[in-house]
Amino acid sequence: MDRRTLLVGAAGAAAAAVVPTAAHAESSTAPAAASRPGSARPLTRFNVISDIQGDMGDLDVALQDMNATNPGSSGLAIAGDITPRGYDFEYAAVRTAFGKRSHPKTLAWSIGNHEFYVPKWKDPQTLAQETWPNGTTEDSLFRSFYNFAGRNTIYSEHSFGGIPVLSIGTEKYMKYHDSTLWDEVWMSEAQLTWLTQRLAYWERRRKPVMVVSHHPLTHSVSGTYSTIYERDYLQSDRLLSILGRHKDVFFFCGHTHWDLHLNDWCVRRVVPGTANPDGFSVINTGAIQTGYTDNGAGGEVPVSGPFNQGLQVEVYRSKVVILARDFHTGIWIKQATVPLLR
Repeated sequence: MDRRTLLVGAAGAAAAAVVPTAAHAESSTAPAAASRPGSARPLTRFNVISDIQGDMGDLDVALQDMNATNPGSSGLAIAGDITPRGYDFEYAAVRTAFGKRSHPKTLAWSIGNHEFYVPKWKDPQTLAQETWPNGTTEDSLFRSFYNFAGRNTIYSEHSFGGIPVLSIGTEKYMKYHDSTLWDEVWMSEAQLTWLTQRLAYWERRRKPVMVVSHHPLTHSVSGTYSTIYERDYLQSDRLLSILGRHKDVFFFCGHTHWDLHLNDWCVRRVVPGTANPDGFSVINTGAIQTGYTDNGAGGEVPVSGPFNQGLQVEVYRSKVVILARDFHTGIWIKQATVPLLR
């Protein structure tokens, strides 16, 4: 049987998140059962990470570990906060780090809030939030991301071994448009329509869909019950109504940096009024970067933290298996097996 937890949204509407009791595997240095030789072979395997934020040391460890444990990975999704601030030289450092290690050919990048932090700085060594945006234009921040990701839209679709991966994110940095806002996610009608159409398209073809976004959904995975997440998505109701119609959607999100050892790292989110009582899956990606230290100039620089975590995802004909991994210790933390309901 499933263990059900009742969640209450910010507007007071009830929503259920279901965490299968069989979802949790004991920590082990060996792969989870679904990955062991002799078990059924998945249709595809891929990886998901998030929140690099300038931590090149932990990124290098993660790339080495993923290549060792999943050398045939069909893709790698990065759920935002690629850089600490969004400078071009910071993107270049990530590109260099990837160039030094084997990795999947297909990379799906999502944009995060840290990609918009250049305006807080007078120059890379001088924090100057009181004079924000310090001559930095909103357009230049998006152009830096587009140049790095090799595309000209925030939202995009990739195929990981035949499985669709949809990257979504903000199309405005709201501080430029409303002085009372900062990191909130604004999605255009074009992006929301595209998401609606792509989810419907793949549902007709009986395929599970992986949606990757930096920001979490309120009242879902670990850390999302704080009021700071209640306005993360400015079109939250619209986004939830789109996602909530589909049983075989898997929503991967970072941003919180919460530990994957927690029991609510992977949940089912039910959206009232969508005629889908089974809901859809929401998964915390963990984080590559988990610690900061003072840089001596009024700002912070990333340092290796107590953990360095991410995911391996295996898609089978009738289920999806999600494995949480600590790259630093080489330990499988948790395993969630989610039946496909199509």
